[in-house]
Amino acid sequence: MMHKGLKGIVAANTAISHIDGENGQLIYRGYEIRSLTQKYSFEEAAYLLWYGELPNEEQVRVLKEQMKNERILQENIRFIIDQLPPSMDMMSVIRTAISAEGGNADYSWKPTLSQAIRLTSLVPTIIAYRKRRLEGEIVIPPRMDLDHVENYLYMLYGKLPLATHVKALETYMILTLEHGMNASTFSARVTASTESDLVSAVTSAIGTMKGPLHGGAPSGVIDLLNEIASMGDAESVLREKLTRGEKLMGFGHRVYKTHDPRAISLMNKLVELDGKDAWLDLAMKVEETAVRLLAEIKPGRSLYTNVEFYAAAIMKAINMEAELFTPTFTASRMVGWTAHILEQAENNTIYRPQANYIGVIK
Repeated sequence: MMHKGLKGIVAANTAISHIDGENGQLIYRGYEIRSLTQKYSFEEAAYLLWYGELPNEEQVRVLKEQMKNERILQENIRFIIDQLPPSMDMMSVIRTAISAEGGNADYSWKPTLSQAIRLTSLVPTIIAYRKRRLEGEIVIPPRMDLDHVENYLYMLYGKLPLATHVKALETYMILTLEHGMNASTFSARVTASTESDLVSAVTSAIGTMKGPLHGGAPSGVIDLLNEIASMGDAESVLREKLTRGEKLMGFGHRVYKTHDPRAISLMNKLVELDGKDAWLDLAMKVEETAVRLLAEIKPGRSLYTNVEFYAAAIMKAINMEAELFTPTFTASRMVGWTAHILEQAENNTIYRPQANYIGVIK
């Protein structure tokens, strides 16, 4: 029996995360995601995924120091980025720079945790370096006194970000660290299963993330909200789109059959942002109207907001450009990808699914 897209096929055992789509739960190493976003930092959540347990104060201090020390781009990578055409999209830049990183050190099989920390630490610097070079701005070097998310925003914009903005983005990045056997994670594990190196496996994942069906949805949500804002009538815009059979970006999820727990956490964080009431009111009005219309026009489908909907609202609230949405998603998901690659390496079997031949025999 053929399962298109491998839907419903169990391809691996994992202790990294669990998704309960029926009850709207996402669990990292035994911890429900909403409790993690309320109590822990990006580095603490990353430690949990990499090491399998939450760190104590000394362990998280050591990890933060490791990540700070690995932020610096090598000269050859800066040179390569500078040679890339200005028209090249940021995801392709990240993919190229990470691939080049493979020549700076021994990334041969087996992958190591120190390699995972190195690659995760580099991605925000790659994004910020490229952004500022394209804009003709002075490149902002990493600050060793700033934690991962705060330093990312500092390098992007050249000034210390507001604490509320840091916490909002940190919440988003914790929520997107990991999400089971999604397309990019599967791609990473398939590459790792051949006993290829960590850089190759991560590059496969980045290429998969670049696809708009996986990593590009937040930009579509911004377009939707901007259209509704310009029209001034959420009901008419949404009803017309649904009547034409269009997909509402930011609504529905292949796994969650109820509210996406990540969307709820982001909505709660958005409420805490000062001075953004108009945008928040619009996002909440659109959510309420869309859920009602989806229930009316597509009954029985249980379509609710997913993480991309409120991720877009968060990004808009902190004034992050749309072209940085998927790269920022990638910067956080590096943790999940590398955790899965390390897990794959510990009990490896090469992936080799079959395909039904439907051609002719001559």
